[in-house]
Amino acid sequence: MVVIGLGSNLNDPARQVTAALGALAALPRTRLIGHSDLYSTAPVGPQDQPDYVNAVALLDTTLDPLALLDALQGLEQAAGRQRRRRWGERTLDLDILLWDQASVRLPRLRIPHPEMTRRAFVLRPLLDRLPDCRLPDGTPLADHWPAVAEQPLHRLHRLEEDRFAD
Repeated sequence: MVVIGLGSNLNDPARQVTAALGALAALPRTRLIGHSDLYSTAPVGPQDQPDYVNAVALLDTTLDPLALLDALQGLEQAAGRQRRRRWGERTLDLDILLWDQASVRLPRLRIPHPEMTRRAFVLRPLLDRLPDCRLPDGTPLADHWPAVAEQPLHRLHRLEEDRFAD
């Protein structure tokens, strides 16, 4: 199973994230097997930008990690993403967070995502879906929650699980 982090803070962020879930479900050789609810969070980095809407998606795919990364970047571009500044505003951000129990170290890709354990907007939706999730080194993901529990976030609304089914 592959876990994808989704985020947006421009152009109706909840709609952007919901549309991205549908686009993930339509990727070739990939099946969306679940997703979290939507959460609203303060931005990381520059504070002169709108709040974000975040979620996680659970995928089953036969794509290799770089092929999936390319597909995700294509979805970001289709949503109008422009990279103007580090941790800046964006219409859509899609990150590969976990890939089964694999560790990947490539010039373009690191799995697990190096920042995921420092972000409540990643951990809360992921732990909601996979409370027993472990990192590739065997560490329970829940062990990282106390360090980020004070970061502000709140659940916006629940999304129906079968909304993106074939």
